[in-house]
Amino acid sequence: MTIAAYAPALRDTRWSVVSVVVGAGIVTAIQVGKAAIATPLLQADLGLDLAAAGWLTGIFAVLGLVGGIPAGTLVARAGDRRILVLGLASVALGAITGATAPGYTVLLASRVLEGFGFLLVTVAGPAILNRVVRDGQRDIALALWSCFMPAGMALAMIVGPLFGDWRMLWWASAGLAAAAIMAGLTMIPAAPARIAVSWRRTVSDAMRVLTSGGPVLLAVCFAFYSLIFFALFSFLPVLLMEQMKIAHGTAGLLGALTTGANIIGNLGAGYLLARGASRSSILFGAYLIMGLAGLGIFSQAFGHMPTFLLCLLFSSVGGMIPATLISSAPLLAPSAALASVAIGLVMQGSNLGQVIGPVAVGGAIETFGWTAAAGIVAIAALIAAAVAVFIRSDHNPTG
Repeated sequence: MTIAAYAPALRDTRWSVVSVVVGAGIVTAIQVGKAAIATPLLQADLGLDLAAAGWLTGIFAVLGLVGGIPAGTLVARAGDRRILVLGLASVALGAITGATAPGYTVLLASRVLEGFGFLLVTVAGPAILNRVVRDGQRDIALALWSCFMPAGMALAMIVGPLFGDWRMLWWASAGLAAAAIMAGLTMIPAAPARIAVSWRRTVSDAMRVLTSGGPVLLAVCFAFYSLIFFALFSFLPVLLMEQMKIAHGTAGLLGALTTGANIIGNLGAGYLLARGASRSSILFGAYLIMGLAGLGIFSQAFGHMPTFLLCLLFSSVGGMIPATLISSAPLLAPSAALASVAIGLVMQGSNLGQVIGPVAVGGAIETFGWTAAAGIVAIAALIAAAVAVFIRSDHNPTG
């Protein structure tokens, strides 16, 4: 199809709203990345080891282990814009609590509050896009949405080293969340009037999604992707500093470049999906490449430059996975009305991997060294590739 043929759909799609929603996602992803880039500062100030630092990233997603589906039903009941704003407010409050934390315990608790906000935003964001974007442009819009995580983490790694004190980084992230709240209230149209739904119906809807097969497979795939992704990116600055002997600021820039490469895969998946590429094939190939690249990175079998190039490959190819999974969730939902619940389940899988990855890998590295992470990444990638084979979303069951 020519660009001229796409023009009417592009004009009708509310790209200003897409920009605000993606921006809100980026703000929440900064909260993830700031813990990774601030790890050396936290180690120096609070005396943390890598296992404890891994918990600061992993516990961020702990509410998402059980909260994905409830968040999806909350979006359906209360409205997607309202939940997005509530999520950003939770992020801001968590960041302020962390900035004023007297020690590790309160800081860890503040990360749970930030993670609650992250969960709400990541479920409400796709629901808003699904509502405001035309059918023919949804794969593209959701591919743009999937860029929020690498974009936010890359920004955190670029800006983080400019702060000599990790507490100032936390204050700055709270300010960004407050700005995103104002943009969301100003630019995002409110959802149409909602019909009251009983909690019995809510539980029934959740069970329909859990027993429908497709969303569960997507959630499992996202869990393994997050495990693999955060196995590397939770400790990438430390890996670069320890293995390549580079300065904190340089590690931040290289980490940002590597994380930003994930966007290539996000957009590439949107391009391929819009042209009818098989979702299971995209996922299968991307998982295998991530697994092989992860083996090379953590086994330290190569020199500094080849290892860094493998990090770029790991990130760029891996970016195809979240874009494919997120755009598949509405297609595999039992009905159009349950799209937000299906997205919630998929994000629940994402949060599971986000908890397991940093904690398992941080503990393994602390006990056995960097090579211990290679086996975890390779096994997770193989299992995920096998699961991906069974995903079939060529037909839209929502009708």
